[in-house]
Amino acid sequence: MGKIKMVTYRSRKGWLEHRTGIGGSDAAAILGLNPWTSNLDIYNYKTGKDIPPDISDKEVVKFGHKAEASIRQLFALDHPEYKVDYKANNSWSNEDYPWAQASLDGWLTDQEGRLGILEIKTTEIMRDRDWEKWDDRIPDNYYVQVNHYMMVLEAEFAVLRAYIRYHKRGDKRIAIRDYLIERKQEEIDYLKEKEREFWEHVERKTPPALILPELKGE
Repeated sequence: MGKIKMVTYRSRKGWLEHRTGIGGSDAAAILGLNPWTSNLDIYNYKTGKDIPPDISDKEVVKFGHKAEASIRQLFALDHPEYKVDYKANNSWSNEDYPWAQASLDGWLTDQEGRLGILEIKTTEIMRDRDWEKWDDRIPDNYYVQVNHYMMVLEAEFAVLRAYIRYHKRGDKRIAIRDYLIERKQEEIDYLKEKEREFWEHVERKTPPALILPELKGE
């Protein structure tokens, strides 16, 4: 794994300061699949024309940060078939994709010795129809995110653990779901090309054409 490297930073502040390339949360926006951020937003952030909004004080974000370690430990207990590794403030890179970075919630080794990604998501569902995004699948933006991570680490699979808080008959309930995503090389190749094209815009300081996410009926 000489071309694939991991560094860790002493603090979250140092980790944030070194997030200069395309990260996993940027990848879906580049494809027009992020419901909150456009590819043009990402371009403006990477070229210094704009500053990403600070969402660290939002309750859902604070909950996710506080819960991550416990969810990771529970995942390891639930799945002894995986070796689970993690280091705080990690950042991965790959010489084949110099524009790309990966910051992981964990990485896995299965019983066959294959390398995998662990991605942890905490979310809250307020409407029954929002379950559609999680029924036998994961939301598109998260799917692109784990593909980005598999690209950088050349991993063979990913597991997304979703910790879902939802309301039913006036009560707040919890659902925990695990989604196994096997590597599909054609999707990795497609993402690689789209990220490479986007990064050329960043390097040339020429804005890409705006891609808006598909609007779905309410």
